[in-house]
Amino acid sequence: MNISSKNVMYFIILLTTVLASFSIFAHGVDENTKQFLTNNQGVSIIPFIYIGAKHMVTGYDHLLFLVGVIFFLFKTKDVVIYVSLFTVGHSITLLFGVLNDVQINAYLIDAIIGLSIVYKGFDNLGGFKKLFNCQPNTQAAVMIFGLFHGFGLATKIQEFQLPQDGLITNIIAFNIGVEIGQFLALGLVLILMNFWRKHTSFMQFSTAANTLLMSGGLMLVGFQLTGYFVNI
Repeated sequence: MNISSKNVMYFIILLTTVLASFSIFAHGVDENTKQFLTNNQGVSIIPFIYIGAKHMVTGYDHLLFLVGVIFFLFKTKDVVIYVSLFTVGHSITLLFGVLNDVQINAYLIDAIIGLSIVYKGFDNLGGFKKLFNCQPNTQAAVMIFGLFHGFGLATKIQEFQLPQDGLITNIIAFNIGVEIGQFLALGLVLILMNFWRKHTSFMQFSTAANTLLMSGGLMLVGFQLTGYFVNI
C-alpha cells in the first residue's frame, strides 16, 4: 500500500468514526432555530428551506445510513435509484406525519433509525448471506427505512407545535431544504468515496469501515432506548 492510499484510508476511517461518535447528537436544534419555530406565524419559505437543509447536514443518523447505502454503489445510476427511494420514503412520512399530526415516540423512532444504520452496515458486510443464506431486497429496505427516517423528521418538527397558518407551505419548504442538505452532504461523501475507491485500501478496509458504521448505529440505538426507558 502506498503512502497516498494510507492517507486516504486513515481519513475515511476517521470520518466514519467521527460521524459514529456524533450520531447520538443527531437532530440537535439550536436556540435561534427553536425561537424562530416557536414564534413564526404564516408562510416563511426561505427560513424553512434553510432549517431543513441545516437539519439534514447535521443529522448524523441520516448521513450514516446514506453512507452505508452508497458504500458499494459504483454506478451513478444505482446511486440515483437508491437515494431517490430513500428520498421518496422520508418525504412521504414527513409530510404525512406533520399534516396529519401522527404522534410517534421520538426515542423509539430514533432507535429504529439507528437500527437502520446497523442493518446497512451488516448488509454491506454480507451478514445476511453468511448467517442466514439469504439476501433481503435492498431497494425495498432502503425505501422502508426511508419511511422511518421521515417520521423521525416529522417527530422533531411536531415538538414545536407549528401554527396551522401556512403549515403546508412551510413543511413543503422544509422538505425541500432537507433534500438540498442531503444533496450537499451526499455530494461531499461521494467525492471522498470515489477518491478512496481508486486505491487498494478501499476493499482492504471496507470491513473496518462498515463495522464502525454498525457501531455508530448501535450507539444511537442504545442511547435512544435508554432515554425511552428512563422517561416512561
